[in-house]
Amino acid sequence: MNINQIVACCGWKIYEKYCIIISTVVRMPFILCHMRGEKMNIFFNTDELLRVITNLYTLTGIRANIMDADGTDICLDDWHLPFCTAINSTPEGHQRCLDCDAAAVKQCHKSGQVRYYRCHAGICEAMVPICSGGQVLAYLAFGQFLDTTPVDEQWKNTLATLDWYKGDMEEIHEKFLQFGQHSKEQMEAFADILKAMATYIMVEGMIHSTARSELQLLESFLEQHYMEKLSLSSISRQLNIGRTKLCALAKELSGGKTLTHLIAERRVQAAKRLLDQTNLPVSQIAESVGISDYNYFSKIFRSIAGTTPSAYRKSKRSLSRKPQ
Repeated sequence: MNINQIVACCGWKIYEKYCIIISTVVRMPFILCHMRGEKMNIFFNTDELLRVITNLYTLTGIRANIMDADGTDICLDDWHLPFCTAINSTPEGHQRCLDCDAAAVKQCHKSGQVRYYRCHAGICEAMVPICSGGQVLAYLAFGQFLDTTPVDEQWKNTLATLDWYKGDMEEIHEKFLQFGQHSKEQMEAFADILKAMATYIMVEGMIHSTARSELQLLESFLEQHYMEKLSLSSISRQLNIGRTKLCALAKELSGGKTLTHLIAERRVQAAKRLLDQTNLPVSQIAESVGISDYNYFSKIFRSIAGTTPSAYRKSKRSLSRKPQ
């Protein structure tokens, strides 16, 4: 199947004179993502994006997904091949996948070109940047397949990466054998189709960006840096917002409270997640959210949460053990 057949089936029109793909779509609600370190909001039309990648899979049998500018899957669907599902079902495997995606995004962003690579488990993947005005807004990713070298050889290489995996190796091998094989030429052809699709996505406005407000900048900054040593002057300098304005924004964001209180709230929120989801000692959790003094952390936690960190953890776990 050539690109013209694929374009026609997806309901696209190609204006060959300008090499631009155009179609008419119904505008649907967008989800919002923030670009880490950038003063931009990125909006994703999930209904239309899902329609396009679903049509692409129907025609080619290869799945694609969309990642935001930070390399986070925007979760258009939750489908994964059995091997990837098994790997992602473990905390370490899931983290390895996230780290692998982040590294691929970094390289793709740096080059501005298609990035072909093998993931941490040795599976072939590729990534295509989606750009606007020279700025990468998102990525089209495709993969989870093998190349045309002998499957036994590829399994041997994958097996060498799975020394951390505690599951049934015979079972994971069977799941590995369910991957399809594609040649280098097929991968490059599919990448070319995705490049055209990336242009189509931008022309149709399925992904677009807007400048972020100062309120959004402050909120995002605190979410990303609450664990660091923060002060009014350091935040003012990094966001290029005056101190008086920054205090006013903090009051608006927190319902009348100070910037110091707002930072403490973010730290307590993060601490609650760690108390609920991990077995880390309270002292280690305090340090991880940016408070090295255990007694001060307990005082701050109690003032905001109304209870001590240990009592909060005990209460949450007691509730989770109750029969439904």
